Amino acid sequence: MIIFLYGPDTYRSRKKLNEMIEYYKKIRKSGLNLKYFNGEDLKFEEFRNEIQSAPMFSEKKLIILRNVFLNRVFKEKFLKDFKKFLNSKNIILFYEEKEVDEKDSLFKNLKKYAKSQEFKLLKGQKLKNWVKKELRNYGVNIEEEALEKLIRFIGNNLWQFSNEIKKLVSYRAPRQQGEGGKENEVLFNHKEKQKIGLKDVELLVKPKIEADVFKTIDAIALRNKIQALSLVHKHLEKGDSPLYLIHMINFQFRNLLIIKDLIERDKTYNIILKQIKLHPYIIKKSYWQAEKFTIAELKKIYQKIFQVDLAVKTGKIEPETALDLLIAEI
Repeated sequence: MIIFLYGPDTYRSRKKLNEMIEYYKKIRKSGLNLKYFNGEDLKFEEFRNEIQSAPMFSEKKLIILRNVFLNRVFKEKFLKDFKKFLNSKNIILFYEEKEVDEKDSLFKNLKKYAKSQEFKLLKGQKLKNWVKKELRNYGVNIEEEALEKLIRFIGNNLWQFSNEIKKLVSYRAPRQQGEGGKENEVLFNHKEKQKIGLKDVELLVKPKIEADVFKTIDAIALRNKIQALSLVHKHLEKGDSPLYLIHMINFQFRNLLIIKDLIERDKTYNIILKQIKLHPYIIKKSYWQAEKFTIAELKKIYQKIFQVDLAVKTGKIEPETALDLLIAEI
C-alpha cells in the first residue's frame, strides 16, 4: 500500500502524518517496524533493502519517505518497480512538504494509484471555520471582528495561528489546577464560554513580526550590533511593543541553546528536526544560527536576557532602554 500526503499547508499535513503514526503505534505496539527516511539524502538501495527485509514479529512496516521529490535518482528507480511497491504488504507513506510539480511522473502515478490527500492553504470561510473549531477545542469563542483582525494579522499560516491561539486562550481563559498541581485542559466555573475580543487580539498578537526577529538574530550572530539595533528601532518606530520584542528574542535564543546542545551531542539535523516540536522553518534557521555561537556564548546571552527581562518586569529599567542595552551587551 502507498499513501501520499502533500500540499503547502504543512501544519495540517503534519498533523495528519502524526495521527497516522500514532494509530500505527497503537495497533503495532512494538514500534520496531516504523521507519523514517529523509528522501533528499536517501539511497534507493537503502530503501529497497528495508522494504525487502522481513519485519519483526510479522508486523506490517510503516515506511515514511519525506521530501523524495527532490531526489531525482530515487524517483527514477522507484518508478521502475512502482507496481511491485504498490502491491507491497507494507505501508509506504510519501510525505511531501516542498512544492510538487504536478507534471512529475512520480506525482502522476501517486495521484492515480496511491491513497492521496492534498492539503491546500485555507482561505475565506474555511480558514474562519478552522480557527473557530480550534478555539472551541479549548472551550473558547471569538468575536467576529476579533477573528477578522486575527486573520489580517497572521494570514493563513496555521503554525503561527496555533501558537497565537494558545497565547490568547491562556490570557483569556481561567485555568484550574489538575492532579499533581499540573494544568489540565481549560476548565470553567461557569456555563458560558469565554470570548476573545478585539482588544485581546490587538494586545497580544503582532502581525508577522517573527520573520524580522530572525534578521535581528542574524545580525547579532554576525556580530553586527549596529544593524541589530537598527532593526530593533524600526520595530519600535512602527509601534511594536518592546516587551514583545524581548519575548521573541528570548524565545529564539532559547531555541538556539536547545539546538546547540543537541549539535554538541552529535545529533544530526534530521534527528533534531524530529525531536524538537517547532516549525521546520524555525529549526532550519535556528540550526544555521546556532553554528555561529559556542554553547558558552549562548548560555551567557540567555542569562543576560533573563536579567534584562527581570529588570523590566520589576520596573528597574524602561523596556526601550533595556532593548538597547541587551543588544549592546550580547
